[in-house]
Order: sequence, then C-alpha cells, then structure tokens
Amino acid sequence: MTLDPSLDARIDTPTRAGSDDAIRVRQLGFSRYEDCWRAMQAFTEARNAHTPDEIWLTEHRPVYTLGLAGRREHLLRDNGTPIVHVDRGGQVTYHAPGQLVVYVLIDLRRRGLGVREMVRRLEGAVIEWVDGLGIAAYGKVAAPGVYVTRNGVEAKIAALGLKVRNGCTYHGLSVNIAMDLAPFDDIDPCGYPGLAVTQLADLGVSCTVEEAGVALAPRVAAHLCKLRSSR
Repeated sequence: MTLDPSLDARIDTPTRAGSDDAIRVRQLGFSRYEDCWRAMQAFTEARNAHTPDEIWLTEHRPVYTLGLAGRREHLLRDNGTPIVHVDRGGQVTYHAPGQLVVYVLIDLRRRGLGVREMVRRLEGAVIEWVDGLGIAAYGKVAAPGVYVTRNGVEAKIAALGLKVRNGCTYHGLSVNIAMDLAPFDDIDPCGYPGLAVTQLADLGVSCTVEEAGVALAPRVAAHLCKLRSSR
C-alpha cells in the first residue's frame, strides 16, 4: 500500500507546537485491510525518535480479524467473509463499510504513556465525542472498548486493539457509524458470547464515516497529547 505523502491535517500539542510532538492525520478513504496492516508495520519499523506520530482514518471492505490471542471457536459460522490473523491484542472483530477505523501510530515513550493509559485515553476520546452527540457511553477496565446502554441492554459501539513494537503502537480502534451489523451475529464480538453491538445510526445520529473521522481525530489527538498532570 502506497500512502499519499500529503497530510490532511497536523495537530500540535499545546505545549510544544511545531515539534516532534505534533500528531499528523491522514484520510485514507477505503483501504484493503491487509495492505493497511502491512503499511502500519512498515511505518513502525522505519520510524525513529523524531518521526512524527500519525493517526490514519480509513474504512475497510468486509473482513474478520483475529488477534494474537484469538480462538477459532469465537468464529461461530462461516458466512464467506475473509478472516485475517493479525498481530494486535484481543480476539475477533469485524470491519466493513460504514465503520470508522482509527489507526494510532504513537511513540509511547515520547508521550510518557503506558499501554493501559493509552487504551484509557483512546476510550476517553470516543466517550467524549459521543457524549457531545447526546449519547451516554462508558469504558470497562476488564473489557477494552466503548459501550452504551440501549433499551436496557449493554452494547458495544467501539472496539479497540493495539500492537506495541519498539515502544510504538499501531492498530487502534473502530467505531460503528452506519453499517450492516448482521455479520457480528456470526462471531462472539471481541470474544464475548452474546455481546450486543450497536452503532450511531441506531442511536439516532446521522453522519458519514468521513464526517465522523473529521470530528473524532482531533479529540483522539488531544487526549493523547494531554499532560499527565492535567488529568
């Protein structure tokens, strides 16, 4: 996969604008999952201490991805959707058109973050965003991701999984915007049997994946740039 060298946005930290702390955002549009995955690996392998962090916004064709700890028994039925074994944490999830995928290529050492703190901040960005849309959401320490309660039932609206190599992350999170959720019925989402899945469209929010990315990316960057003392 060849990335467009032009950047769609540059988000600077409030402390050292213009430095290596800036986070760059790329709008990739639709991308083939395997190509994007290999591009993230290559970016991470080639980066050095001065490589700016990046956020990639994309949308994938239908695919199931099975993480490093993924177990085949969580794939309940074969519906013809391709299955890709990947190097992120977590179990099985589903990507398809109508879902925003946010890949975070972040130098943890530069930002003074551990993996758990990184996860909490990613969740916090999504929670803050959907709260602004009038939707109450929350994270769960034992089950990373973002959840809402709909008709008295807990449902997952955003999934999260990371890979850390040489102190830097790739992979990231996916947020369901307006997609066909039926293929989630053929898996145990994130390895949890019976876990309900929802999306913004079912919660009364109408927006495109591109619009969601434009709104969410600055919040993700802001949460990753926060100083520890400001929490």
